[in-house]
Amino acid sequence: MAGFRKKMKIGEVLIEKNLITQEQLEIALEEKKKRGLLLGDTIVELGYIPQETMIDVLTRHLNIEYIDVREIAIDENAFKLLPENFLRKYNVLPYGYAENNANALLVAMSDPMNIEAMDDINIYTGMQVVPILAMRDHINAIIDKFYGKQQGQDIAEQFKQENAENAEEEAQRKEDIENAPIVKLVNGIIEQAVRQRASDIHIEPFEYNVRIRYRVDGSLREVSVYDKAVYSAMNARLKIMSGMDISEKRKPQDGRITINIDRKEYDIRVSNLPTVYGEKVVMRIASKEGFNKNKKDLGLRESDLVKFDNILRNPHGIILVTGPTGSGKSTTLYTALSELNTEDVNIITVEDPVEANIDGINQVQVNNKADMTFANALRSILRQDPDIIMIGEIRDSETAEIAVKASITGHLVVSTLHTNSTASSITRLADMGIEPYLIADSVVGVIAQRLVRRLCSCKREHWTTIEEMRELGLDQEMLIMEPVGCAKCANTGFLGRIGIYEIMPINARLRQLITANKTADELKAAAVEDGMSSLKHSASLYVKEGITAFSEMMKIAYEAD
Repeated sequence: MAGFRKKMKIGEVLIEKNLITQEQLEIALEEKKKRGLLLGDTIVELGYIPQETMIDVLTRHLNIEYIDVREIAIDENAFKLLPENFLRKYNVLPYGYAENNANALLVAMSDPMNIEAMDDINIYTGMQVVPILAMRDHINAIIDKFYGKQQGQDIAEQFKQENAENAEEEAQRKEDIENAPIVKLVNGIIEQAVRQRASDIHIEPFEYNVRIRYRVDGSLREVSVYDKAVYSAMNARLKIMSGMDISEKRKPQDGRITINIDRKEYDIRVSNLPTVYGEKVVMRIASKEGFNKNKKDLGLRESDLVKFDNILRNPHGIILVTGPTGSGKSTTLYTALSELNTEDVNIITVEDPVEANIDGINQVQVNNKADMTFANALRSILRQDPDIIMIGEIRDSETAEIAVKASITGHLVVSTLHTNSTASSITRLADMGIEPYLIADSVVGVIAQRLVRRLCSCKREHWTTIEEMRELGLDQEMLIMEPVGCAKCANTGFLGRIGIYEIMPINARLRQLITANKTADELKAAAVEDGMSSLKHSASLYVKEGITAFSEMMKIAYEAD
């Protein structure tokens, strides 16, 4: 341990290995002070090096092991040696004992150089500490798993008892909201959702209870059921947090919450809908950093990256990103804008709502009550000397018409449409009343996309069936992967998602077909002949590579056909 305790400067090690520059280290040190993070976490969050590289450097430099705590069986006796507040204070996780020394406690730590934490664990347990490197978010998720649900049940029961003792308190909404247990319960529900990578939280009242579900990687899963007694206070608390009218219970309402969890800022859109048993609440979670992705992290293949770059190089025209709700369109749009965001161009967006703030871009929020519609905002934007205009969504013929005029008069317009494929986006514009020759002149590229779930590391091989061979276009059997399920992926078999793309640059041949008012099927066939990879084909490549499952590909096939 004596050798381990010497002062170690990870920044110098990274510079010595040519992984970062001195300038980047100085920026990271400044950010570290501002955010209160570890230097290693700060360098990764700034995008200077990948998480995997940082883990490799730390384990070699500190001469310790790394462990993914989501994948291991945790010894409850070891875990319970330290109280919850201690685990959260130091972000540590005792998970077992050393094989050759029963008095040596294996402790996963996000900061294995924290001597104070190790000394306190030693004093508290009387055991020798064996530090093991682990990721902060993973440790938090395990602590939540052990304590979060039970804590929520205890708080709900406590609140129910308090209400039973004094019936008048239940009628006094303000006292309910200010009640500390409810504040903790609501915060806990949101924090655990973020740590479990949920995109949505559903709070659903029924006759006798309230069900909490999280949408993770596109699928809903139940996480808790509480007694109906806590519902009114929980709902009131959420209304206050999101700026809704607390007294209105008969009409749907929308609100917004900005919250910091694990030193990251999250934007939560809240929707409230009256049902027969009370108001159902759905919260859409978006990380401010989640939209700020590098285009290489979207899941684009090399050939798609080339097409993506070529489309973005157009000085004017319309670029459309299309797909159903929750397919990652906003992330692709923001990535495109970040690519185009230089000091010599004026970029203005009109969105409903503004999902993430980007430095250097002027963003306008739609406000129908103030008559600030997409169309009205666009008319004003055109008088603001824009080079690039981003429209959150083309919803009607008026907005489509202005977008086409703006593109033809020398502006680059980036927008989304709710259609199934690239070709059907062209016909949708025609359905909105735009003349085919104007569509051919204005649209420079269409990107259709979906998100498919990535297989977890617990996946296993199997030989393709006859149906799978037919759908994958195979002449002979091959080994592909299928989901299994483990503790790391909550027994779903999937962990995370990746983008599937169908990119259609509008070339001279397609312009002629669009002008001739050809059908979506004819446009798609021509685009495929010219080298476009369809959504189904893109998904099939990931199946063959073992990244996703055949069942995920078939969802794409049914949606896009």
